[in-house]
Amino acid sequence: MKPRTETRLGTSTDSRVDAHTETIELGNVTITRVREYFGPVHMTPDTFFPDVPEETWEENSSWMSPDFLDPDTRIVNSAIQTWLLRSEGRTILVDTGVGNHKERPYSPVWSHLDTGFLAALAQAGAAPEDVDIVVNTHLHVDHVGWNTYLDGRNWIPTFPNATYLMPKDDFDFWNPANGHQPVLGRGNQNVFEDSVAPVHEAGLTRLWETSHRIDANLRLDAAPGHTPGSSVLTLASGTDRAVFVGDLLHSPTQILAPDANSCFCEDPAGARATRRKVLGQAADTNALVIPAHLGGHGAAEVVRDGSAFAVKGWAPFTPYTEQD
Repeated sequence: MKPRTETRLGTSTDSRVDAHTETIELGNVTITRVREYFGPVHMTPDTFFPDVPEETWEENSSWMSPDFLDPDTRIVNSAIQTWLLRSEGRTILVDTGVGNHKERPYSPVWSHLDTGFLAALAQAGAAPEDVDIVVNTHLHVDHVGWNTYLDGRNWIPTFPNATYLMPKDDFDFWNPANGHQPVLGRGNQNVFEDSVAPVHEAGLTRLWETSHRIDANLRLDAAPGHTPGSSVLTLASGTDRAVFVGDLLHSPTQILAPDANSCFCEDPAGARATRRKVLGQAADTNALVIPAHLGGHGAAEVVRDGSAFAVKGWAPFTPYTEQD
């Protein structure tokens, strides 16, 4: 199964390019890719994506390496990045990565980071007080970290003027007081306490269900499966379309093999159904698919390819060239 790749997506680009930020325009919305981390996630493909056939990796090795797979170590490479949107005069962040100084005993790759993320965000033109809306597509460790920062011994909301949009189903599922037993095990330990609860206690959250309209260009919709409250953010502006799919996809192999889940999906059957639905809608509307963690060009247009999908073209973001 091979990708049907053509030229890179014909979207206008902004000249503001550096090692950590880059901007494109879709309709009246600008999208800036703000990098926190790129590199190995200490998992092989068969561990991270047990449902992806080995031949899918082998047949596509020429373009999978090194953006998505280290050819020498056979370890999956992944990006942690935030999507900075400007729409109708507001500054919006889609997912907030891992964060600094977080205690993550069961997710050691994300423990006690000390990155220049806020400097990269500032370089993209957004200081913390400028942010109007934070979208957490779901409440995993690598999507909510910069919701807060450490001030002395206290976790303080990083974006004091923002409304944090969180799916209520995930808020309830990951609240340790509710006693759920997730597939992730203890991998999300401390996350609710240091990156979710302080924002909620500060009165900055809006817990939404089913769907939520942000503005004329942007709409949130429930997309359960990966987690109970996983969501997608759809952009429709003029003739341009995009969908920010969070962890519906971690790798482009899941475009080629849409029934393949990551090892972190709470509801495997639900995740497969949601992935097929969202990819089908993206193919039918020529929408740019923007996952949270793709390295390389970061996003792709997809087309139907029999019972699966293929890559039609990559977004015009510059691939990351060095690891953190």
